[in-house]
This record gives sequence, C-alpha cells and structure tokens, in this order.
Amino acid sequence: MCTTTVRTDFVARNYLTVPDPGPEGKLHFHHFRAELELRGPELGEYDYLVDIDEDTAALEALADRYTDTTLDDLPKFDGYNPGVERFSRVVFDRVTDDTVAELAVAVRDDGAAGYTAAV
Repeated sequence: MCTTTVRTDFVARNYLTVPDPGPEGKLHFHHFRAELELRGPELGEYDYLVDIDEDTAALEALADRYTDTTLDDLPKFDGYNPGVERFSRVVFDRVTDDTVAELAVAVRDDGAAGYTAAV
C-alpha cells in the first residue's frame, strides 16, 4: 500500500456541548492541525499516488473555510458536540480522492482524533 500525507494548520473557535464541559463549555479557540493520509494499492502513471499539490490545495481551502470561525455556528456541527472527533469526520466527508483506496483524517488540538475509512 502506498501512502501520501498532507497537512495544514489553522485557528478556529468552539465550545463543547456535553454535560459538565468545564471551561471548554465557554467559547475558546484552538490551534488545529488537519492531516490527510491517503493510501492506495499502486502508483499512477508518473509514479505518484496522488497529485500532492492538488491535495494540499484542497486541504488548505478546507482550512480557509474553518479559520477564525466558531464551529458550533456551522451547519455541519448543528446538533453535534464540536470536538476533534466530530471535526475529523466533517473533514473526511469533505475530502475525497478517487485514486486512493483509503483515507485517514486526523484533526489535532491539544489531543488528537481521527477517522479512517475506505473511499
């Protein structure tokens, strides 16, 4: 299995909506890192799994979408706790690439969470 990884950093705000969230229940910001690990069974015509420039641009566009926003106010988080676990799934759902068999997404703040599935 071949693997390519791209990542980007950005800042966004959220507040947790779980019972007894402590200080995380108040609006606060996080420095996030989003990372995509793309996996596929073979390299393409030019011996690359993906066009890393295209995937980096896609990830940076996604980061631009969330930079300086309050995640709780966005439709993708409506009714959900906006922790990094949910955020990983939201990123996964927005990023696809037909040359890969599997995509792993990790979103990190002070901790880390991820989502992996076949695409």
